[in-house]
Amino acid sequence: MTIYQTLLGEDFNSLHPMLQQRYALPIDQPFIATGLMQKIDSGAAWMRPFYAVAARTKFLFPESGENVPFSIRNTCKVLPSGELEVLWERSFNFEKKTRHFNARMTIDPVRKVVKDYLGSPSLFYSDLHFTVTTDGRLLIRSGIQRFILPKVELPIPKVLEGRVIVEEGFDDKRQVYTIHVSIHNPLFGRLMMYAGEFTQQSI
Repeated sequence: MTIYQTLLGEDFNSLHPMLQQRYALPIDQPFIATGLMQKIDSGAAWMRPFYAVAARTKFLFPESGENVPFSIRNTCKVLPSGELEVLWERSFNFEKKTRHFNARMTIDPVRKVVKDYLGSPSLFYSDLHFTVTTDGRLLIRSGIQRFILPKVELPIPKVLEGRVIVEEGFDDKRQVYTIHVSIHNPLFGRLMMYAGEFTQQSI
């Protein structure tokens, strides 16, 4: 089983069948999809210099927009330790620039969380808690977060955390995957939001 099946256990079978297919992720058989983000909001203008720096590591980015072409590639690999890791590669094709948002995910089976390292190279870490809604959607919420430095990982105070909520589903009528991502901070408000849809291109 891949990491999401292991993490969710029996709840994995309660996901919409198309989400089960999406998150099965056989080793070295990537899930590839393209679509459109109806809206991307990078948050307050004063945060954009930070986003411009973060964009260099394929993390957050300063652009906002509507109807932005989007692609995603998820690939499950076996690490030298034998642990499974899923590489997330997301691309947002704005009119003048393409931005990327990458991450590497493994699981902690004891704490029952996904370990999410954000960016390439990673600057931030977050625990992710996965649950399945009653109607078969996948709900993801962030937990403990840390800054990644060359030799140490520093806890991020809760007041500075970017609290993440992701909801992913499948629209049977339109035959598309749906995604809504919100990153919010209790002091600074919205840090990033995007919402859209995508269609699988190959397995």
